[in-house]
Amino acid sequence: MFISLSSLILLPIWINMAQIQQGGPDEKEKTTALKDLLSRIDLDELMKKDEPPLDFPDTLEGFEYAFNEKGQLRHIKTGEPFVFNYREDLHRWNQKRYEALGEIITKYVYELLEKDCNLKKISIPEGYGVIVLNPNENYIEVEKPKTHVQSSSDSSDEPAEKRERKDKVSKETKKRRDFYEKYRNPQREKEMMQLYIRENGSPEEHAIYVWDHFIAQSAAENVFFVAHSYGGLAFVELMIQREADVKSKVTAVALTDSVHNVWHQEAGKTIREWMRENCCNWVSSSEPLDTSVESMLPDCPRVSAGTDRHELTSWKSFPSIFKFFTEASEAKTSSLKPALTRRSHRIKHEEL
Repeated sequence: MFISLSSLILLPIWINMAQIQQGGPDEKEKTTALKDLLSRIDLDELMKKDEPPLDFPDTLEGFEYAFNEKGQLRHIKTGEPFVFNYREDLHRWNQKRYEALGEIITKYVYELLEKDCNLKKISIPEGYGVIVLNPNENYIEVEKPKTHVQSSSDSSDEPAEKRERKDKVSKETKKRRDFYEKYRNPQREKEMMQLYIRENGSPEEHAIYVWDHFIAQSAAENVFFVAHSYGGLAFVELMIQREADVKSKVTAVALTDSVHNVWHQEAGKTIREWMRENCCNWVSSSEPLDTSVESMLPDCPRVSAGTDRHELTSWKSFPSIFKFFTEASEAKTSSLKPALTRRSHRIKHEEL
Protein backbone atom coordinates (compact mmCIF):
# COMPACT_ATOMS: atom_id res chain seq x y z
CA MET A 1 0.00 0.00 0.00
CA PHE A 2 1.52 3.34 -1.02
CA ILE A 3 1.11 6.31 1.30
CA SER A 4 2.45 9.70 0.37
CA LEU A 5 4.30 11.97 2.77
CA SER A 6 1.35 14.35 2.86
CA SER A 7 -0.86 11.53 4.08
CA LEU A 8 1.56 10.81 6.93
CA ILE A 9 1.38 14.43 8.05
CA LEU A 10 -2.41 14.47 8.06
CA LEU A 11 -2.94 11.21 9.93
CA PRO A 12 -1.77 12.48 13.35
CA ILE A 13 -4.10 15.47 12.90
CA TRP A 14 -7.04 13.15 12.37
CA ILE A 15 -6.10 11.22 15.48
CA ASN A 16 -5.96 14.37 17.58
CA MET A 17 -9.32 15.51 16.24
CA ALA A 18 -10.85 12.18 17.10
CA GLN A 19 -9.39 12.28 20.60
CA ILE A 20 -10.68 15.74 21.49
CA GLN A 21 -14.22 15.06 20.31
CA GLN A 22 -16.74 14.06 22.95
CA GLY A 23 -17.71 11.09 20.88
CA GLY A 24 -18.70 7.56 21.54
CA PRO A 25 -17.65 4.18 20.16
CA ASP A 26 -17.43 5.42 16.56
CA GLU A 27 -14.66 7.89 17.34
CA LYS A 28 -12.75 5.32 19.37
CA GLU A 29 -12.98 2.83 16.53
CA LYS A 30 -11.65 5.42 14.07
CA THR A 31 -8.75 6.21 16.39
CA THR A 32 -7.91 2.54 16.79
CA ALA A 33 -8.07 1.96 13.05
CA LEU A 34 -5.78 4.91 12.33
CA LYS A 35 -3.27 3.78 14.96
CA ASP A 36 -3.25 0.35 13.42
CA LEU A 37 -2.65 1.89 10.00
CA LEU A 38 0.29 3.93 11.32
CA SER A 39 1.87 0.85 12.84
CA ARG A 40 2.01 -0.79 9.41
CA ILE A 41 3.92 2.05 7.76
CA ASP A 42 7.58 1.29 7.14
CA LEU A 43 9.03 4.54 8.46
CA ASP A 44 12.57 3.75 7.33
CA GLU A 45 11.44 3.30 3.75
CA LEU A 46 9.31 6.43 3.99
CA MET A 47 12.39 8.46 4.97
CA LYS A 48 14.13 7.26 1.84
CA LYS A 49 11.25 8.30 -0.39
CA ASP A 50 12.35 10.70 -3.10
CA GLU A 51 15.95 10.40 -1.86
CA PRO A 52 18.50 10.59 -4.70
CA PRO A 53 20.70 7.53 -5.27
CA LEU A 54 23.69 7.24 -2.95
CA ASP A 55 26.04 7.45 -5.92
CA PHE A 56 28.76 10.02 -5.30
CA PRO A 57 31.89 11.11 -7.25
CA ASP A 58 35.25 9.54 -6.41
CA THR A 59 37.35 12.69 -6.91
CA LEU A 60 37.45 16.20 -5.44
CA GLU A 61 36.82 17.59 -8.92
CA GLY A 62 33.72 15.46 -9.17
CA PHE A 63 32.41 17.10 -5.99
CA GLU A 64 33.44 20.48 -7.46
CA TYR A 65 35.76 21.14 -4.53
CA ALA A 66 39.48 21.91 -4.34
CA PHE A 67 42.06 23.10 -1.81
CA ASN A 68 43.27 26.65 -2.31
CA GLU A 69 46.80 27.96 -1.71
CA LYS A 70 46.04 28.26 2.02
CA GLY A 71 45.02 24.61 2.23
CA GLN A 72 41.34 25.47 2.66
CA LEU A 73 38.62 23.36 1.05
CA ARG A 74 36.55 25.58 -1.24
CA HIS A 75 33.91 25.12 -3.93
CA ILE A 76 35.43 25.51 -7.39
CA LYS A 77 32.65 27.75 -8.74
CA THR A 78 31.44 29.73 -5.73
CA GLY A 79 34.56 29.78 -3.55
CA GLU A 80 32.39 28.93 -0.55
CA PRO A 81 33.44 26.49 2.22
CA PHE A 82 31.93 23.01 2.42
CA VAL A 83 28.17 22.96 2.98
CA PHE A 84 26.77 19.96 4.83
CA ASN A 85 23.09 20.62 4.07
CA TYR A 86 23.56 20.42 0.32
CA ARG A 87 19.94 19.32 -0.09
CA GLU A 88 17.33 20.48 2.38
CA ASP A 89 15.36 17.85 4.34
CA LEU A 90 17.58 15.03 3.09
CA HIS A 91 19.64 14.49 6.22
CA ARG A 92 20.58 10.90 5.48
CA TRP A 93 21.70 11.69 1.93
CA ASN A 94 23.71 14.71 3.12
CA GLN A 95 25.49 12.56 5.71
CA LYS A 96 26.40 9.93 3.11
CA ARG A 97 27.68 12.67 0.79
CA TYR A 98 29.78 14.08 3.63
CA GLU A 99 31.27 10.64 4.37
CA ALA A 100 32.09 10.01 0.70
CA LEU A 101 33.89 13.35 0.44
CA GLY A 102 35.73 12.58 3.69
CA GLU A 103 37.15 9.38 2.20
CA ILE A 104 38.51 11.32 -0.78
CA ILE A 105 40.10 13.95 1.48
CA THR A 106 41.75 11.21 3.55
CA LYS A 107 43.40 9.81 0.42
CA TYR A 108 44.39 13.34 -0.62
CA VAL A 109 46.14 13.94 2.72
CA TYR A 110 48.06 10.68 2.32
CA GLU A 111 49.19 11.85 -1.12
CA LEU A 112 50.40 15.16 0.34
CA LEU A 113 52.39 13.33 3.03
CA GLU A 114 54.06 11.21 0.36
CA LYS A 115 54.66 13.89 -2.30
CA ASP A 116 55.26 17.09 -0.34
CA CYS A 117 56.71 15.65 2.88
CA ASN A 118 58.64 12.83 1.20
CA LEU A 119 57.11 10.25 3.55
CA LYS A 120 56.68 6.68 2.43
CA LYS A 121 53.58 4.72 3.34
CA ILE A 122 54.63 1.22 4.37
CA SER A 123 52.53 -1.40 6.06
CA ILE A 124 53.69 -2.51 9.49
CA PRO A 125 56.03 -4.13 10.45
CA GLU A 126 59.54 -2.69 9.86
CA GLY A 127 61.40 -1.30 6.80
CA TYR A 128 61.37 2.41 7.74
CA GLY A 129 63.50 4.99 9.43
CA VAL A 130 60.62 7.14 10.68
CA ILE A 131 57.73 5.88 12.77
CA VAL A 132 54.64 8.07 13.09
CA LEU A 133 52.63 6.91 16.08
CA ASN A 134 48.85 7.22 16.15
CA PRO A 135 48.09 7.48 19.88
CA ASN A 136 44.67 9.09 19.39
CA GLU A 137 43.07 6.10 17.67
CA ASN A 138 42.32 3.77 20.55
CA TYR A 139 39.03 2.21 19.45
CA ILE A 140 36.78 1.57 16.51
CA GLU A 141 33.05 2.17 16.37
CA VAL A 142 30.82 -0.70 15.31
CA GLU A 143 27.09 -1.12 15.23
CA LYS A 144 25.81 -2.26 18.58
CA PRO A 145 24.30 -5.75 18.32
CA LYS A 146 20.59 -5.89 18.85
CA THR A 147 19.66 -7.57 22.10
CA HIS A 148 16.26 -8.96 22.98
CA VAL A 149 14.99 -7.52 26.22
CA GLN A 150 12.67 -9.96 27.89
CA SER A 151 9.35 -8.35 28.53
CA SER A 152 7.91 -8.32 32.02
CA SER A 153 4.78 -9.74 30.45
CA ASP A 154 6.57 -13.07 29.86
CA SER A 155 4.90 -14.48 32.90
CA SER A 156 3.66 -18.03 32.90
CA ASP A 157 0.43 -17.04 34.62
CA GLU A 158 -0.67 -14.79 31.71
CA PRO A 159 -2.58 -16.13 28.72
CA ALA A 160 -0.45 -16.51 25.57
CA GLU A 161 -2.74 -14.18 23.59
CA LYS A 162 -2.29 -11.41 26.15
CA ARG A 163 1.50 -11.81 26.15
CA GLU A 164 1.63 -11.64 22.35
CA ARG A 165 -0.48 -8.49 22.34
CA LYS A 166 1.80 -6.82 24.89
CA ASP A 167 4.90 -7.83 22.94
CA LYS A 168 3.43 -6.39 19.76
CA VAL A 169 2.67 -3.07 21.47
CA SER A 170 6.20 -2.99 22.92
CA LYS A 171 7.80 -3.57 19.51
CA GLU A 172 5.65 -0.91 17.87
CA THR A 173 6.50 1.57 20.62
CA LYS A 174 10.23 0.89 20.20
CA LYS A 175 9.95 1.27 16.43
CA ARG A 176 8.30 4.66 16.75
CA ARG A 177 10.82 5.79 19.35
CA ASP A 178 13.72 4.73 17.16
CA PHE A 179 12.21 6.56 14.20
CA TYR A 180 11.78 9.83 16.08
CA GLU A 181 15.29 9.52 17.53
CA LYS A 182 16.65 9.01 14.02
CA TYR A 183 14.71 12.03 12.74
CA ARG A 184 15.92 14.14 15.66
CA ASN A 185 19.53 13.03 15.20
CA PRO A 186 19.80 12.11 11.49
CA GLN A 187 23.59 11.69 11.50
CA ARG A 188 23.34 8.84 13.97
CA GLU A 189 21.55 6.22 11.94
CA LYS A 190 22.62 3.27 14.08
CA GLU A 191 23.36 2.73 17.72
CA MET A 192 27.12 2.36 17.92
CA MET A 193 29.49 0.91 20.47
CA GLN A 194 33.23 1.39 21.00
CA LEU A 195 35.58 -1.57 20.71
CA TYR A 196 38.94 -0.71 22.22
CA ILE A 197 42.00 -1.90 20.32
CA ARG A 198 43.81 -4.64 22.20
CA GLU A 199 46.86 -3.30 24.09
CA ASN A 200 46.25 0.12 22.51
CA GLY A 201 43.26 1.35 24.50
CA SER A 202 44.93 4.65 25.44
CA PRO A 203 47.76 6.90 24.14
CA GLU A 204 50.01 5.59 26.91
CA GLU A 205 49.30 1.95 26.01
CA HIS A 206 49.86 2.71 22.33
CA ALA A 207 53.30 4.24 22.99
CA ILE A 208 54.38 1.23 25.05
CA TYR A 209 53.05 -1.19 22.43
CA VAL A 210 54.93 0.50 19.58
CA TRP A 211 58.08 0.59 21.70
CA ASP A 212 57.89 -3.10 22.61
CA HIS A 213 56.98 -4.42 19.16
CA PHE A 214 58.92 -2.10 16.85
CA ILE A 215 61.34 0.42 18.33
CA ALA A 216 62.94 -1.86 20.92
CA GLN A 217 63.39 -4.60 18.34
CA SER A 218 64.86 -2.33 15.66
CA ALA A 219 68.57 -2.18 14.81
CA ALA A 220 68.63 1.60 15.22
CA GLU A 221 71.37 2.82 17.57
CA ASN A 222 70.18 6.43 17.79
CA VAL A 223 66.46 6.87 18.48
CA PHE A 224 64.97 10.36 18.65
CA PHE A 225 61.48 11.29 19.83
CA VAL A 226 59.35 14.28 18.87
CA ALA A 227 56.33 14.32 21.19
CA HIS A 228 53.64 16.99 20.94
CA SER A 229 51.16 17.96 23.67
CA TYR A 230 49.74 14.78 25.26
CA GLY A 231 52.43 12.83 23.43
CA GLY A 232 54.88 14.20 26.02
CA LEU A 233 52.82 12.69 28.80
CA ALA A 234 52.75 9.38 26.92
CA PHE A 235 56.55 9.47 26.57
CA VAL A 236 57.05 10.06 30.31
CA GLU A 237 54.77 7.11 31.00
CA LEU A 238 56.87 5.04 28.59
CA MET A 239 59.98 6.00 30.57
CA ILE A 240 58.32 5.00 33.83
CA GLN A 241 57.39 1.58 32.42
CA ARG A 242 60.57 0.94 30.36
CA GLU A 243 63.19 3.17 31.98
CA ALA A 244 66.31 1.07 31.38
CA ASP A 245 65.39 0.24 27.78
CA VAL A 246 64.62 3.85 26.89
CA LYS A 247 67.84 5.14 28.41
CA SER A 248 69.91 2.61 26.47
CA LYS A 249 68.34 3.33 23.08
CA VAL A 250 67.05 6.93 23.02
CA THR A 251 69.58 9.66 22.25
CA ALA A 252 67.39 12.77 22.62
CA VAL A 253 63.76 13.80 23.03
CA ALA A 254 62.14 16.97 21.69
CA LEU A 255 58.86 17.87 23.36
CA THR A 256 56.60 20.52 21.85
CA ASP A 257 54.19 22.18 24.26
CA SER A 258 54.09 18.98 26.26
CA VAL A 259 51.44 18.59 28.96
CA HIS A 260 53.41 16.02 30.98
CA ASN A 261 53.84 16.48 34.71
CA VAL A 262 56.60 14.52 36.45
CA TRP A 263 54.96 15.04 39.84
CA HIS A 264 51.48 13.85 38.91
CA GLN A 265 52.92 10.97 36.90
CA GLU A 266 55.21 10.07 39.79
CA ALA A 267 58.37 9.96 37.70
CA GLY A 268 61.33 8.93 39.82
CA LYS A 269 64.49 10.91 40.49
CA THR A 270 66.57 8.99 37.95
CA ILE A 271 64.00 9.71 35.23
CA ARG A 272 63.92 13.42 36.05
CA GLU A 273 67.70 13.56 35.93
CA TRP A 274 67.80 11.78 32.57
CA MET A 275 65.19 14.18 31.16
CA ARG A 276 67.24 17.20 32.28
CA GLU A 277 70.19 15.83 30.32
CA ASN A 278 68.44 14.51 27.21
CA CYS A 279 65.14 16.36 26.70
CA CYS A 280 64.07 19.86 25.72
CA ASN A 281 60.53 21.25 25.64
CA TRP A 282 59.68 23.89 22.99
CA VAL A 283 56.66 25.63 24.51
CA SER A 284 54.14 28.12 23.14
CA SER A 285 55.47 31.62 23.77
CA SER A 286 55.55 35.02 22.11
CA GLU A 287 59.30 35.15 22.73
CA PRO A 288 61.73 34.48 19.83
CA LEU A 289 62.57 30.89 18.98
CA ASP A 290 64.84 29.14 21.52
CA THR A 291 64.52 31.85 24.17
CA SER A 292 64.77 30.25 27.59
CA VAL A 293 61.40 29.97 29.40
CA GLU A 294 61.16 29.53 33.16
CA SER A 295 59.80 26.21 34.38
CA MET A 296 58.23 25.21 37.68
CA LEU A 297 58.98 21.53 37.11
CA PRO A 298 62.36 19.91 37.80
CA ASP A 299 62.61 18.00 34.56
CA CYS A 300 63.80 19.26 31.17
CA PRO A 301 64.74 22.76 29.93
CA ARG A 302 61.97 24.84 28.36
CA VAL A 303 62.52 27.18 25.42
CA SER A 304 60.20 29.19 23.22
CA ALA A 305 58.82 27.58 20.06
CA GLY A 306 58.60 31.02 18.47
CA THR A 307 54.78 30.99 18.45
CA ASP A 308 52.02 31.32 21.01
CA ARG A 309 49.77 28.93 19.08
CA HIS A 310 49.82 25.46 20.59
CA GLU A 311 49.15 23.64 17.33
CA LEU A 312 52.07 25.33 15.55
CA THR A 313 54.78 24.64 18.12
CA SER A 314 56.11 21.52 16.35
CA TRP A 315 56.22 23.16 12.94
CA LYS A 316 57.83 26.39 14.14
CA SER A 317 60.52 24.67 16.19
CA PHE A 318 61.57 22.03 13.63
CA PRO A 319 64.84 23.81 12.62
CA SER A 320 65.95 23.97 16.24
CA ILE A 321 64.77 20.44 16.95
CA PHE A 322 66.87 18.92 14.17
CA LYS A 323 69.87 20.96 15.24
CA PHE A 324 69.27 19.69 18.77
CA PHE A 325 69.22 16.09 17.49
CA THR A 326 72.37 16.58 15.43
CA GLU A 327 74.28 18.00 18.38
CA ALA A 328 73.07 15.21 20.67
CA SER A 329 74.15 12.57 18.15
CA GLU A 330 77.58 14.18 17.69
CA ALA A 331 78.03 14.48 21.44
CA LYS A 332 77.19 10.80 21.90
CA THR A 333 79.67 9.83 19.20
CA SER A 334 82.44 11.91 20.76
CA SER A 335 81.53 10.64 24.26
CA LEU A 336 80.55 14.13 25.43
CA LYS A 337 77.51 14.80 27.55
CA PRO A 338 74.66 16.14 25.37
CA ALA A 339 73.76 18.63 28.10
CA LEU A 340 76.99 20.57 27.54
CA THR A 341 76.27 20.96 23.84
CA ARG A 342 72.67 22.10 24.46
CA ARG A 343 73.73 24.52 27.16
CA SER A 344 76.18 26.23 24.80
CA HIS A 345 73.44 26.29 22.14
CA ARG A 346 71.07 28.14 24.49
CA ILE A 347 73.77 30.58 25.64
CA LYS A 348 74.42 31.59 22.03
CA HIS A 349 70.75 32.49 21.56
CA GLU A 350 70.60 34.38 24.84
CA GLU A 351 73.68 36.39 23.84
CA LEU A 352 72.05 37.25 20.53
